[in-house]
Amino acid sequence: MNSAPIKRACIMGYPVAQSRSPMLYGYWLKHYGLTGEYGREEVAPDGFAEFFATFRARGYVGGNVTSPHKLAALRAMGRIDDAARAIGAVNTIWLEGDAWVGGNTDAYGFIANLDASAPGWDKGATNTAVVLGAGGATRAILFSLLTRGCDVIMLNRTRENADTLAAEFNAKDLGPRGNKVTVMGWCEMDAALAQADLLVNATVLGMLGKAPMDIDIKALKPAAVVYDIVYVPLETALLKQARAQGHRGVDGLGMLMHQGVPVFENMFGTRPEVTVELRQLLEDDIRAKTVGA
Repeated sequence: MNSAPIKRACIMGYPVAQSRSPMLYGYWLKHYGLTGEYGREEVAPDGFAEFFATFRARGYVGGNVTSPHKLAALRAMGRIDDAARAIGAVNTIWLEGDAWVGGNTDAYGFIANLDASAPGWDKGATNTAVVLGAGGATRAILFSLLTRGCDVIMLNRTRENADTLAAEFNAKDLGPRGNKVTVMGWCEMDAALAQADLLVNATVLGMLGKAPMDIDIKALKPAAVVYDIVYVPLETALLKQARAQGHRGVDGLGMLMHQGVPVFENMFGTRPEVTVELRQLLEDDIRAKTVGA
């Protein structure tokens, strides 16, 4: 009797050697006793269409899409979900019948991590989030904050990029209370922070090997939450500064784990849980590979 083919999935990007996704999904496959494989596929920046043409023939049932292919994946899908359409990027693909579907779980992962790590962060009558950066990650963050009913102030060193992104998202009318994105100049940092109930670093500043996020956050409200989507290192200089001032801090590792929950369910048919054991596994790996760096 023929056994069922092994379900295979992967992360596609350039580069992908540093990705913890194989560790994350490998843990869940083992934990739930499922037969499957999850690996890496390094796809050159201009090679996504050619690679995806043979994706199913390679035995894949789905995967994650990371930089620089999220827009190329959006164009290649037969169908995309509402989040991917609104965000303008695809971070996961899976098969439904014979059709490829593209989705975006970055927004889900961002907000689920925030809810779990800083419960009650949005319980005020009004909530204002200050988001630093106007790159690809910011798209999912704007979507999640606007749909959650937050007003957003965006700051980016290149003002034009922030203005363009704000206009795009304001035109989507995502906020349930007419919530909008406004843009302030980087030189207006203190004035923006004074309004923030939530501060989000959506840039790569502070990541291992990148320039630091060199800002002073003393103007923040005492109860403000600080969220850095960077997770290597686990505690960035921004988070250290925040915690030293008594703010609750949220790192990006939880976002990685939570965004993977619906991805794993779509590919392997079981909805996994984010656990203390899983986080410890990933933390230990990050610390082991960044010690002394």
